[in-house]
Amino acid sequence: MRFLDWAVVVAYLVYVIWDGIRMTKHSGSAEGYFLANRSLPWWAVGLSVMATQMSAITLVGATGQAYTDGMRFVQFYYGLPIAMVILCITLVPFFYRANVFTAYEYLEKRFDAKTRTLTSFFFLISRGLGVGVVIAAPSVILSIVLGWSEIATIFAMGISTTIYTMIGGVQAVTWTDVKQMVVIFFGLSVVMFVIISQFPTGVSVSDGLHLAGSLGKLETLDFSFDLTEKYTIWSGVFAALFLFLSYFGCDQSQVQRFLTARSVSEGRTSLLMSAFLKIPMQFFILLIGIMVFVFYQFVTPPMVFNPIESAKAENTAQYQSLQTTFNAAHETREQAAVAFIADKSEPNRAAYVAADSAFNEARKSAVNYVKATSNPSFNDVNYVFPSFVTTYMPMGVIGLIIAAIFAAAMSSVSAELNALATATTIDFYRRHFNPNGTDREFVRFGRIATFFWGIFACIVAIYATNLGSLIEVVNTFGSFFYGSLLGVFVLAIGVKRARSRGAFFGLLFGMASVWIASRYTDIEFLWFNVVGCVVTVVAGYLISLTVRDTEQLREVE
Repeated sequence: MRFLDWAVVVAYLVYVIWDGIRMTKHSGSAEGYFLANRSLPWWAVGLSVMATQMSAITLVGATGQAYTDGMRFVQFYYGLPIAMVILCITLVPFFYRANVFTAYEYLEKRFDAKTRTLTSFFFLISRGLGVGVVIAAPSVILSIVLGWSEIATIFAMGISTTIYTMIGGVQAVTWTDVKQMVVIFFGLSVVMFVIISQFPTGVSVSDGLHLAGSLGKLETLDFSFDLTEKYTIWSGVFAALFLFLSYFGCDQSQVQRFLTARSVSEGRTSLLMSAFLKIPMQFFILLIGIMVFVFYQFVTPPMVFNPIESAKAENTAQYQSLQTTFNAAHETREQAAVAFIADKSEPNRAAYVAADSAFNEARKSAVNYVKATSNPSFNDVNYVFPSFVTTYMPMGVIGLIIAAIFAAAMSSVSAELNALATATTIDFYRRHFNPNGTDREFVRFGRIATFFWGIFACIVAIYATNLGSLIEVVNTFGSFFYGSLLGVFVLAIGVKRARSRGAFFGLLFGMASVWIASRYTDIEFLWFNVVGCVVTVVAGYLISLTVRDTEQLREVE
């Protein structure tokens, strides 16, 4: 990066930390620190909801996912609008009427303290792992740009975000999210414009989409019903529906967003805003990955996008031989692409598809060689977009894009750290250790908890970058927990006969069922949410039937 790029990034980071710290004046009370005194407008809450979900994983992982696998991932979001409508009707008014700080407080009002504590504990584990993956994404970029180790960049990213979250609370998180979303949208628009402007003369966007479409990269609907296939219309509309219901309705990082709104109606509006903007936004981000793919049809891409791993092997004779084969395969593919654009006949299409297949085999051989000689857990997907940005974006734009990725990361990390601190403080510290504490004590403990979870997340991030596509990794982590957590709330709200014993042990059965499904079946991770929810509800209901009818039914109005 050049001086202008550094100036943009540094100016942005300084502003974000300063802006977060100045929100300290709003965080003196527990309700101010954790819920912003329930005073935020719907549009700010809505942008914060989107920012919390759209971390740097989305920018780094989704673009890399589209580059390698096309637009199929967008099917993952088809169930989102349905989930938001359901939540607006059910959980949003329930939580407001219950007047709670956390989603899990409601479970004690409906069931008992041990059900609340167990559910909150599982949330802390799942979200603690998830925020570690969120921190890993921008660290991938910094390691490329600065040449630092990933461990150093992970702690630099994680600790800087932890600082302003500790000091400013949810008020700082939300208003910083709003400003960061502006940076993200602007940065993405600039990226798309620059990529298209660098297409070769005579190659239009339509030509590029035709190339991608001939390889199946523009498919957004797959109607095959296969539980072992990650992204189909069925996994998106049905299985992902369970994930979104749990994430936005039972995950404190999202519940805390709409609990800060001024009223039930504004909380609902904030969710609906996210529901109908998320799919177009995600489509646009995936399309950027497709445009990067098209760009590399005419410019030789790196054989291995991770420069650190490629540097370990590039001086070997085997690697250089693979590089020669790779360059020849790219040249053949480029010629086939040009011929196909000039004459879109079936023979030219077939020749282009065959050339792309040979190119992919050459790249696969190189990646496998790096794995065999250097790092068995090596994964290249997350480095596609950062490598492109730092190599081909003009001066100043590189800094803007990195600032946008920082914005995405920090908005999500800060919101999730604040949610973790809230659940730790309210569900454990205040409930079990200091029930008569003062607001000052709760806020102080909340800041300590924020720091603890920031360190925990950094440690998780160290191991996350080599687990695969980060956007899949974070959703896989969540899918081990979300379905079962959703099942507890289904029992609480939708099953009048449910009792505390059923909810508690139903949750344990649900968690066990997901572990069994992941270990002994080949179903993909999105379906874990269905398995966990169904088993929790069925087991919880059946266990509740063993409770004597004389036990008082606890309902929350």
